[in-house]
Amino acid sequence: MAYAVILAGGSGKRLWPMSRTKRPKQILPLLEGKSLLTAAVERLDGLFEPEEILVVTSQAYMEEVRACVPGIPEENLIAEPCQRNTAAAIGYAAHIVNQREPGATMAIFTADHMIRPVECFVDSVRKAISWSDAMPDSLITFGIRPTWPHTGLGYVETGEMLEAGVYRSRGFCEKPDHAQARRYIESGRFFWNSGMFVWKVETILKKIEEFLPDTADKLSQIRDAMIAGEEFLGTVENLYPELEKISIDYAVLERADDVLAVELKCEWIDLGDWPALEELLEADEAGNTLAAGHTVMLDSFGNVIVSDDPDHLVATLGIDDSVIVHTHNATLICKKTDSQRLRALVEMVQEKYGERYL
Repeated sequence: MAYAVILAGGSGKRLWPMSRTKRPKQILPLLEGKSLLTAAVERLDGLFEPEEILVVTSQAYMEEVRACVPGIPEENLIAEPCQRNTAAAIGYAAHIVNQREPGATMAIFTADHMIRPVECFVDSVRKAISWSDAMPDSLITFGIRPTWPHTGLGYVETGEMLEAGVYRSRGFCEKPDHAQARRYIESGRFFWNSGMFVWKVETILKKIEEFLPDTADKLSQIRDAMIAGEEFLGTVENLYPELEKISIDYAVLERADDVLAVELKCEWIDLGDWPALEELLEADEAGNTLAAGHTVMLDSFGNVIVSDDPDHLVATLGIDDSVIVHTHNATLICKKTDSQRLRALVEMVQEKYGERYL
């Protein structure tokens, strides 16, 4: 049996000011009124039944997440008391899956990407699950063949091809500079690392125990409290903040042997910053990408304009290649080329105003 786990706990600071502490990017209605999380669940239709889909998110987002995924059983919404990155979230979910179905296959998906066409995605997931059944000790990642030298993503180097679209991994490379990213593309051996995986639940628990023994020990204590049904929530509250804050990529995949990469031959868009909307939405005749109710633009070209108020007017004059995001109490204006620096700006906002605008 296979289970899907959707990781939906990120904060999405590079989509501030629309993405906030209690309203992260994965629940924003950016896709014609639909959230990225809702789209992530819909992509799994036909692959997994609703009771086989778990969503791991922050306790702070639970109400909003519940509204985005009404078809998922309440007991499948897993709350983290604090953010400890993906190794902790995956380990926590792995114990829950293992209690329900020992020996199950576990597929990990993100909640902040757009993937299309869905049929291609479904085929790749089925292929990965098949390989996991054939090689149960392996860890499988999904890779996307890069189309440009992206410096904000990690890369997977491929080795031996086991069948069309399935390779042994030769290693992971984190966020290269532009020159190195270009060399990766020219070699033809590298994929973008999608952050989505397939493996046997017992295999990933063994790897976490091997590479993160302290985290594995605390997760085992949480599991024991879960089984006993005594003081479970208190145990999670006490121990979860002590789990090592590290990604599953750094903690396990970069150190493990027998990692496979399945090519995801789809359009894969990481909505990591506001300019990424240009890949999702159709631009007007002046190259402006608009996700706002009312706009008037004079001599303005190549902008990204977003507003969460359908009655609010955004008007521009002589503005090019910029991002303008309007919300009820904060407005962002920046050059598209500076959008990767938004985290630094959000930190300045926090230093000056505390949590008021976060």
